[in-house]
Amino acid sequence: MKRWLLAIHRRLLPAEACVGWLPYLWLVYMGFFFLKYLYADAGPLERVALVPTAVAFLFIYFNGYWRKSWRLVPTLLALGILGTLWAPHNVGANAFFIFGCSFAGWIGPVRRASIAVAAMVGWALLVAWLWQPNITFWLPVAVFGTMAGMICIYDSTRERAAAELRLSQEEVRQMARVAERERISRDLHDLLGHTLSVIALKSELAGRLVQRDPQRALAEIREVEQVSRAALSEVREAITGMRTRGLAGELEHARLALKAAGVELTVEGPVPELPAANEAVLAMVVREAVTNVIRHAQASRCRILIRVEAGEAFVEVHDDGRGGKPVAGGGLEGMRARLAAVGGRLEVAGDLGLRLRAWLPS
Repeated sequence: MKRWLLAIHRRLLPAEACVGWLPYLWLVYMGFFFLKYLYADAGPLERVALVPTAVAFLFIYFNGYWRKSWRLVPTLLALGILGTLWAPHNVGANAFFIFGCSFAGWIGPVRRASIAVAAMVGWALLVAWLWQPNITFWLPVAVFGTMAGMICIYDSTRERAAAELRLSQEEVRQMARVAERERISRDLHDLLGHTLSVIALKSELAGRLVQRDPQRALAEIREVEQVSRAALSEVREAITGMRTRGLAGELEHARLALKAAGVELTVEGPVPELPAANEAVLAMVVREAVTNVIRHAQASRCRILIRVEAGEAFVEVHDDGRGGKPVAGGGLEGMRARLAAVGGRLEVAGDLGLRLRAWLPS
């Protein structure tokens, strides 16, 4: 039973909503809408309309938790329309406007969200003036609707600040890793520069001695082998600090970065097991594509699809932004070059937002 309830919960509410079971608790406020029918008669048409109204409200309500930013506007309009249609017949229809105020608080930054909350309250007051001047209709919306909107504005602001803080912490850790990799690269340069010089000199000497003194030439070749093995061991030790965060880490960083930018991210498909070099390239593609979404796309939603089939790993990054013809630049050319180096390819299209697809051997 518990597993069945959890499965329904995951379908109704997104995992990243971080609201637990509270959305089900808030539904008790719809009891004010149905309260009328416990003590007052209603026409047959009104009673028939109750079921489709309840179904429509539940769909709008749970669908609203999957929407962010401007994509919440249809949710607000739908709740306002329900409230307007039922206001002349049921004073409890003000519940639709109160729910609308709570969703309005999540529509974006403080100024935009405040305007949306004020618009929902103003809509309710206009409906009250036209059809339902009863104080029990407009006063709860003016008081509790405004309070619900302000609370949600505070929660959304706090959530964005927390996401930005996590992103900043991750960027600090990434900068520390970059600094460490730069230090290691300098060490490798010094190490390999010296070692390769020794190998070159000893190989040249062995080449000159191979006819005159084969035994000494053989000794030099053996020393070259020893120097090479020692250098290989030192290089392996040096590069242990050069591990990247991998594709899984890059996807988590993308989620944090997009959330801080007000863009909803959906990731489909498991992270595949790939050779280290190929995984690093795929992670780079995701990083560059997400950076483009944040800087240029003006999107509200982004989707990353990952799959492995027919011996190839495939990743697609698609946003619902302004799209247009992709402009070739350093980022795109860098991705093409990195993919080509491991036998992969890149495809970019600007239809219905920007769609970037990359393939590489798995």
